[in-house]
Amino acid sequence: MNQILSKSFVAVLLLIFFISTGVSFGFFRLILKQVPSELASPIAPEEEQKEAGIDFGDLLVDIAPDAVRNSPCPLNGEYYTSAEKDVWSKRRPMAIMIENHLEARPQSGLSTADIVYEAVAEGAITRFMGVFYCDSISHDNIIGPVRSARTYFLDWASEYSKNPIYVHVGGANTPNKADALGQIEDYGWGGENDLNQFGLSVKECWRDYNRLNRLVATEHTMYCSNEALWKVADGRGWAAVGQDKKPWEATFTPWKFADPKPVSPPQVTKIEFDFWAEYKDYTVRWDYDSAANLYKRTNGNQTHVDRNINQQLAVRTVIIQFEKETGPIDDHMHLLYGTTGSGKAMVFQNGAKIEGTWTKKDRLSRTIYKDSSGKEITFARGKMWIETLPIGDPVSTQ
Repeated sequence: MNQILSKSFVAVLLLIFFISTGVSFGFFRLILKQVPSELASPIAPEEEQKEAGIDFGDLLVDIAPDAVRNSPCPLNGEYYTSAEKDVWSKRRPMAIMIENHLEARPQSGLSTADIVYEAVAEGAITRFMGVFYCDSISHDNIIGPVRSARTYFLDWASEYSKNPIYVHVGGANTPNKADALGQIEDYGWGGENDLNQFGLSVKECWRDYNRLNRLVATEHTMYCSNEALWKVADGRGWAAVGQDKKPWEATFTPWKFADPKPVSPPQVTKIEFDFWAEYKDYTVRWDYDSAANLYKRTNGNQTHVDRNINQQLAVRTVIIQFEKETGPIDDHMHLLYGTTGSGKAMVFQNGAKIEGTWTKKDRLSRTIYKDSSGKEITFARGKMWIETLPIGDPVSTQ
C-alpha cells in the first residue's frame, strides 16, 4: 500500500481519530437531548417537503409491466422504455456523493444509481459516488446520506460531461492536492453545474434525524431529492444541452454492451477484499446469484441494503481497478488516487472473471477497460459497481 506515513503511525492516528469521533458523538447525544430539535439543525418537516413538491415514493414515470423496453441506457446499456428515455434525454447525468460510515447505513437510493464508484475517503472509511441518469426516473428519489467532495471522484464525474451535475455537502479544501473545493472552482463548476448543499434549500436537501430510526451525528443526516436537484440544474441551464450549447452526449464515450450471457457452471461465485486490511467494517463481499445473473453485496459482514426498498444491493457487473494510493497527506487523513494513466483491472460479469487493464488519458477522458489481449471489454447490460483499490491489495475469489 503506497502511503507517505508508515502503516503503524497511520494506525495510531486512526485510533485517535475514531476515539475523538466517539467522544464527539457522545457529546452530541447529550446536547441534542437538551436543545430543541429545531435549533439542532435546519430540518424540513415531511409536510413542508411535500408542499415544496418533493416526491415520497411516488413513481416519476408510470411504467406498465408489459411495456416494451428497447431503449438502452447510455451509461450501462440496460434497456428501458421510450417513456423513460424521453425523460432522461432532457437531462444530463448527476453524480452524488454518498457516505459509507457505519452510522450512515443503510443508505438510501444506491439501488437506483446506474453506476456506483467506491474508494476510501479518509482513514479507512470508503465513500460512494452514485451516477444517476436512467434508472432513478421511475423509483423513490430520496438519496443519502450525502457527504463531501473528494478530488479523485471529480475525475470520475468528469467522464460523464465537462459539466456534470455534481452533488455534495462541502468538501476537502486543505491547501494541497486534496483541495476538492478549489478544483471545483478551477473547473468552472462552482455555482453552476456544481450543486453544493450549502447553496441549496430544504426543497432539495434536508436533515433527517429520524430516517434510520436511531440517533446519529448530524453529519450523517443529509438527504436529497434527485428530482428536485435536476430541477435546480435545469434552472441554471444545465439540462441535456447546457450553457456551453453542446449536448452532454457529444463528448461522452459509451462503453460497449451486449445482452447478458451467463457461463455455466460459474467460474467465480464469491469476490472478497478489504480496502485497508485492518478495518473489517469496510470489507466488501460480492456473492454471485447464478439464477438472477447478479452480484449481491455484503458490506462489513452485513447484507448491504437500500433503505428505500429494503432490498440487498445487486449489480450486473463488478469492476475492480488498482490505482496508486498516496497518503494520508494531512491530519484529516485525506488520500489521493492516481486516476489517470493505466493499471491493472478485474471485471466480474456473467459468473466469469476477466483479467485486464484500465486506461484514462486525462480528467475528461473515459476510463477504458481491456482484457489481457488488449481488446476493449464488452460489458453485460445492467448496473455496474466500480471499486478502486490500492495497487497490490489482494482480492479473494472462489
